[in-house]
Amino acid sequence: MCDFIIKKLLIFSMIILHIETSTHICSIVISEDENCIFKKEDFQGMNHAALLSVFIQEGFNFLEQNNKKLDAVAVSFGPGSYTGLRIGLSTAKGLCFGLDIPLISVSTLEIMMIAAKNATKSDSFSFFVPMIDARRMEVYDAVYDNNGVLIRQPEATIIDRYSYSQFETKGKICFFGNGSDKCKPILNFENAVFIENIHPLAENMINPAVKKYINQEFEDVAYCEPFYLKEFQATIPKNKVLGTDNNL
Repeated sequence: MCDFIIKKLLIFSMIILHIETSTHICSIVISEDENCIFKKEDFQGMNHAALLSVFIQEGFNFLEQNNKKLDAVAVSFGPGSYTGLRIGLSTAKGLCFGLDIPLISVSTLEIMMIAAKNATKSDSFSFFVPMIDARRMEVYDAVYDNNGVLIRQPEATIIDRYSYSQFETKGKICFFGNGSDKCKPILNFENAVFIENIHPLAENMINPAVKKYINQEFEDVAYCEPFYLKEFQATIPKNKVLGTDNNL
């Protein structure tokens, strides 16, 4: 902790652009130190390709008007939507390469955990389990303790009644995220609590990104890839028949 404080004192100010496109929400934030100074969000669907560059340009206009300079870019690197993650990371890498500034990655599941802890503002939960829908009865998840410490690594979990049996007798478990609703009928044990409207948003990236910036935990701009958890599997739309589409 002392080393962290000393490193922070050595940095007079840090301005970071945070990009979150891992789900249907497109959001960016610009932070100065640990404070949000600019924010843009869209909840209307997968509009990342159209909106992200517009939001970022508005953010750059804000910085220019206030005579401020960007020091780093932080991006939510997964797990999540394949398309959303690719758009977010490729945009972040392009900015870092063009501006010659460092790239910071933040786990989507950690961002959701921070959002849930902020929303509950309670010490009654022993564990926090963010869930991103991976279709059917599968979710991308992880388990964090009440202090926000990762105690079970991110994985693709096929949900059944015993998926979290090692935790369910040790205290209340908070489940949340767009993959949690379908799990309610199955995870119906006494200590399971489900909360709604928890999304990965750029504003919840600030604290972990600032810590990584201070500790100089940067990604290689050339080789950084999204954390998909599973390989992409392309499917043929139901209305397509092999041999009838000239683009195949």
